[in-house]
Amino acid sequence: MSRWRRIVLATLLAATVPPLAAAQEMLRYFDLKSDEFTKADMTRIEVEAALAAANPARPADLSARRLNGLDLSGLDFRRAKLQATRLNGANLAGANLDGATLDQAWALDADLTGATLRGASLFATQLISAKLDGADLSDARITGDLTRASMTRARLDRADLSADMRNQSMGLMRAVLRSANLEGLNARNADLSRVDLEFASLKGADLTGASLKNAQLGGADLTGATVTDADFEGADLASAKLIAPIGLDRARNFDKAKNRERLIRE
Repeated sequence: MSRWRRIVLATLLAATVPPLAAAQEMLRYFDLKSDEFTKADMTRIEVEAALAAANPARPADLSARRLNGLDLSGLDFRRAKLQATRLNGANLAGANLDGATLDQAWALDADLTGATLRGASLFATQLISAKLDGADLSDARITGDLTRASMTRARLDRADLSADMRNQSMGLMRAVLRSANLEGLNARNADLSRVDLEFASLKGADLTGASLKNAQLGGADLTGATVTDADFEGADLASAKLIAPIGLDRARNFDKAKNRERLIRE
């Protein structure tokens, strides 16, 4: 079996662990201290050269490369192929990843502060504990694991984080934002259907027009969140904090949310 196939299959295995399993349970299948997850097989200079040689008709292909721990801050990865690339601990602060393909990539503890990922593809991407404060993921397609990620003041407007209901043979592929810091998040008109937001902090988040259908919001903190036109049909609100929300009277299907009687309202 080729190295490429091993990487893709291993990443898909990680992405399809049952949704109620902890992130640590998923990671136990991998040796995160191995060279695959800690070393780089390129330098920043070599990455810059690959990006400089690319053009719109032939984008840079860095698929399955090991870029762990590299300082890649501020680089232009627009439309680059980063499928199954290892970016664990890499510094991508301020990088331009608009339209990039990051499917099955690993970016544990990576720093994407202020990065732009508009319209990027993040299918089964592993971003556990990554920093995405102020990052722009508007219009992106995300079914990755962002457990414990920090996304304060980030943008997810019009992004699609919903479950991929067409590919159930691979398990429930959807975004996981469990225990993530999403304070001040802009998720206007985002599709958060079936997304795992348990224990996430959504204080002051803008969820205007967002779909929260069947989302898991147990223990989440929505204090001061704007929920005008947000759709709560089937959302699980057990032990969620909904203190001083804005626009709750104009939210959709709030009466069809689950466990409303267990909400914390004050």
